[in-house]
Amino acid sequence: MNLTLKIWRQASASARGEMVTYEVSDISPDMSFLEMLDVLNEQLNARGEEPIAFDSDCREGICGMCGLMISGKAHGPEVTTTCQLHMRSFSDGDVITIEPWRADAFPVIKDLVVDRGAFDRIIAAGGFISANTGAAPEAHSVPVPKPKADRAFMAAACIGCGACVAACPNASGMLFMGAKITHLGELPQGQPERDARVVSMIEQHDHEGFGGCTNIGECSLACPKEIPMDVINQLNRDLRHALTRHGD
Repeated sequence: MNLTLKIWRQASASARGEMVTYEVSDISPDMSFLEMLDVLNEQLNARGEEPIAFDSDCREGICGMCGLMISGKAHGPEVTTTCQLHMRSFSDGDVITIEPWRADAFPVIKDLVVDRGAFDRIIAAGGFISANTGAAPEAHSVPVPKPKADRAFMAAACIGCGACVAACPNASGMLFMGAKITHLGELPQGQPERDARVVSMIEQHDHEGFGGCTNIGECSLACPKEIPMDVINQLNRDLRHALTRHGD
């Protein structure tokens, strides 16, 4: 496959960025998208040019590091992570535009790399349970009804890649946050801090500069783990309960 790549290049957070065009040839359809970028970087290195900076880690669709906007779609034309997107999803001669996530809360660090520390700060604000550490308890010591366990596992599949934010016209992080709140809220261990959790996480979300949810649904469509929109409904119910209960 021969491809034309239009890639966002930005030397630093304070530098002015621009789209730069590259040609790549003899790309195997069995390569992943990131492997194709590796090939391009090898060519740039051979020419003494600065390679393109992009995030990756596990390359197995687990870690959520590899977020890119590919021809206007978060992670590209398939519902998967960028590292699991293969070049057979494209055609010979295609022109592919590659950009970083576009959101005020995800500032560009360099080229295609953005700072997603805002997600970490949301988790630090309340996305946890307080529990004594030590030996692992007996698995059946705290019974969890299967429907609740299944729903908690579904929500816990969120890998925090940021595709929901990138796809949302408002750059909202509500799907990410709803998944974390639903995950913990379905479990007995998550009940003591349930009210404080949702209030603290939403306050941090708004402080970071994410937009509000208007239920467009692009977030769920772009999610590589197919987290459903109803986790946002759960978030809103938990918030309403917390504010009503505490009179705020």
